Amino acid sequence: MTDIGSIVAEIAAEMAQATDRGRVADYIAPLAGVDPAHFGLAVVTADGACHVAGDADMPFSIQSVSKVFTLTLALGRVGDRIWDRVGREPSGTSFNSIVQLESEQGVPRNPFINAGAIVVSDMILAGHQPREAIGEILRFVRGLAGDEAIYIDEAVARAEQETGFRNAALANYMRAFDNLNNPVDLTLGVYFHHCAIAMSCRQLALAGRYLMARGVNPETGKRVISPERARRINALMLTCGHYDGSGEFAFRVGLPGKSGVGGGILAIAPGHASIAVWSPGINTSGNSQLGMVALERLAQRTGWSVFDPVSI
Repeated sequence: MTDIGSIVAEIAAEMAQATDRGRVADYIAPLAGVDPAHFGLAVVTADGACHVAGDADMPFSIQSVSKVFTLTLALGRVGDRIWDRVGREPSGTSFNSIVQLESEQGVPRNPFINAGAIVVSDMILAGHQPREAIGEILRFVRGLAGDEAIYIDEAVARAEQETGFRNAALANYMRAFDNLNNPVDLTLGVYFHHCAIAMSCRQLALAGRYLMARGVNPETGKRVISPERARRINALMLTCGHYDGSGEFAFRVGLPGKSGVGGGILAIAPGHASIAVWSPGINTSGNSQLGMVALERLAQRTGWSVFDPVSI
């Protein structure tokens, strides 16, 4: 029987010795000062056990990892109509690229690049004030994790609003193609705030359990989303969750995953585990440098892979 606790501790010890840790996302001021020496890892298994190591209980800005949760909310609200406004294909470009929007008539390639997540935020905002939409997202994530301590880092949200000119350009461009229904500044306010959610690895791994368990929160037994939609979210995480590094992540790790420029990654081993890793230094694709290494080693040592019918 695989000793997950020992594997988690071993990987954390190995990562503590790593020298190539990437660079923190210094274009967001509050993230620029985060110590790249941090590393946390949490693995919540199907039997309810939680194995943690390193800085697994230190909150960090989850950034684009939040897009998994907003996509889940939007699917619950509008169903498959979401795909009329957002695609399901890998972008092959950086997370904030505007190039494809012109040739594809303002329809983003997928819900995990910035443009796609802005459209998803627009859907959640529909019929609400921004404060209500932001509160709904935060309550949803807290409920998934079973932890009311999860919060939005207002300093991060404010910094993103003050410097998010590229995101504003994306939003205005999509508005020009009638793919945003709410005022741009209101939709962006929702987007910036959900990207500023702060969680620890433990909290993030707990929040992702429903994707491990065919759409059911295993702690409460309540269905979060249908099995089919949980499967589709996992598929999008595998193919699109790491921007133009998604193919490399699938090749090396072999699990659905979603990264954020804060250095966090949520990964799912369907039927086995929900995994969260955090190392603030990112690579040129905006993905955690050591996070990918750690997940690759975890997958190798556990045998978890969606490409291995024996392990999944």
